[in-house]
Amino acid sequence: MFTIEHEFDATVITLVDDGEAGQPLQEDVTIAAFAECVTVTQYDARTDREQVVTLSMAQLRDLAAALDLPEGVYRLERGD
Repeated sequence: MFTIEHEFDATVITLVDDGEAGQPLQEDVTIAAFAECVTVTQYDARTDREQVVTLSMAQLRDLAAALDLPEGVYRLERGD
């Protein structure tokens, strides 16, 4: 399950772990897309803190491309 909210300066997507049979549930993941970066946030019960990862737009493009590619090393070239 997930939610999408459009806020003043970001689009926020929250991924909720519905769980699979016999698998432990993970904490919700919140993805906030800003004009210049994307943040991924998840609560860590071990440290009792939220962990935040910030991706540049170039890193996000690389991640999106990587989801459909086989194992290997790649470099995306920007078209003119």
